[in-house]
Amino acid sequence: MKKYIVVLMVLTGVIGIHSCSEKDLELSNPNQLSPETYFANEAQVQAAVNASYANLQTVALYGRLMWYMLDNMSHEQTPNGQQEADKVTFYDFTYDSSNAQIADFWDSCFRGINKANFVIGNQEKINEIPENLLSASRKRKFIGEARFLRANYYFMLVNRFGNVPLLNGDNTQPEGKPISPKAAVVAQIIDDLTYAKANLLSKSEEENGRATKGAAQALLGKVLLYEKQYGPALSAFREMSGYALEADYYDNFKEETEHGIESVFEVEYDLALGTGAKWDSNVIGAGQNHATFRGQDYGNLDWFNVYPSDDLLVEFEADDSRFAGSFYVVGDTYLDGTKTMEEGNFAENGGNIRPAAWKKYQNYYKQQSENQESGINAKVIRYSDILLMMAECANEVESQAVAVGFINRVRARAGVSALATSLNKQQVFDAIVHERKVELAGEQVRFDDLLRWGRASAFLAGTNFQSGKHELWPIPDREIASNPNVSSEDQNPGY
Repeated sequence: MKKYIVVLMVLTGVIGIHSCSEKDLELSNPNQLSPETYFANEAQVQAAVNASYANLQTVALYGRLMWYMLDNMSHEQTPNGQQEADKVTFYDFTYDSSNAQIADFWDSCFRGINKANFVIGNQEKINEIPENLLSASRKRKFIGEARFLRANYYFMLVNRFGNVPLLNGDNTQPEGKPISPKAAVVAQIIDDLTYAKANLLSKSEEENGRATKGAAQALLGKVLLYEKQYGPALSAFREMSGYALEADYYDNFKEETEHGIESVFEVEYDLALGTGAKWDSNVIGAGQNHATFRGQDYGNLDWFNVYPSDDLLVEFEADDSRFAGSFYVVGDTYLDGTKTMEEGNFAENGGNIRPAAWKKYQNYYKQQSENQESGINAKVIRYSDILLMMAECANEVESQAVAVGFINRVRARAGVSALATSLNKQQVFDAIVHERKVELAGEQVRFDDLLRWGRASAFLAGTNFQSGKHELWPIPDREIASNPNVSSEDQNPGY
């Protein structure tokens, strides 16, 4: 069930204003909506929380650009000749501070944060709702969702930009917040997720599509791992319960098997809710935009704008079933087994035949064309990712044998041989690097893995990647122009 987008989505447009201009968040009279008159019952609180989710669906994020940006930068894929130049800039590392896609990513994240802050900042008003209309635990649950979402948006921002404005409900600088150190933002992320994991419902209790206790525990563990706090990260992951691996790896990427036992958090799409505004919501998250272009863009029977890189394809072991769950090759069937992929289906621009095309998130298993839109949810966190992050933590603070145990659970599902528990620390780490590359291919984690391991420069040698520059994106020109408390002196190095 994909219900959370339905309820009073007018809030999406009302609350979705400029990223760092908090004076616009006062909502003094936008369509006669204000905190003083609005937060009166559970339906209204839930609607405000729902609006915070909507920005994840935008074209600037999982609707389209998130896939291109991170998969291209990781060089897990190669652009086809006809791919739009603004997408190729991420593969070539030729983007600059005028890049509209980067600016839209920034704006969409901050609009999501603003919507979450509208809920968090009115916690006192929400707590005044009578208990018979909204219980105390439900109030904390809704606040927990807003804090989870704020943390998630900020995690995306600090990974791409480093230091960013910190919007936490303090309106003492309504004209726009200055840049805050990444450490301060990460501290708020951890605080938000600590609250969220204590107050959110478990996956079995919560409606599909909403943030859960397990999602908060998982994201907290991931944030701590990125901060190299391996012990606390491992503890956060170990608090999770009720998750396991799907028996069939490919079930993670089909519409009918969404929210399965492996799913920790995913971004909702549902074509039945309307797609008429799918091209018109780069950053706002309003209207009928319940479709992602991932299938159309990546599909070899459609636009075929990108294809998996040779480097990625050769990483798979010969008997690894994840290859067949990730890619199409000549001879594979589709459309419910009634059609077969032919050599011509893999012709790139210019006529060369590619050895494979993306299968993850494609609708070809049940239809012949993507029709420019897909309702398959984006998997943000899967339990296999958690197991491999646990292995990374255990390799640092516990034992190699424990770490290998986590890795082997993932390998067993893929049908590849188990690793020996006698591996040394470096061998275990190398195994984790390999396993994450093949298990999570095309899932927007590889580039951040390369960065946090200090391997980006070596892996991307021969590209335009510049160490000391391309670890971060530039702060958008339009943010510098519109926010008086952000200047060119705040720009990231090299831009």
